[in-house]
Amino acid sequence: MIGRYVADFVCLRHRLIVEADGPHHDDRAEDAARDDFLRGEGFRVLRFPNPQIENRPHEVLAAIIAAADKKLTRD
Repeated sequence: MIGRYVADFVCLRHRLIVEADGPHHDDRAEDAARDDFLRGEGFRVLRFPNPQIENRPHEVLAAIIAAADKKLTRD
């Protein structure tokens, strides 16, 4: 857990969170508040809808690798 949130996948080394968004993610305002909190804790958050994960996994993997390769900068 990070704060009061459970993340789908977390890489602490890269301060990266990957979320697999199913149909229960229809409340975008709640997701935005959650992402804001996680970013405030120093994490980067990537969200992918389940159909993209299932049908285009190469795109998802490429995005995750690119994010992990980027240096984390804090304001």
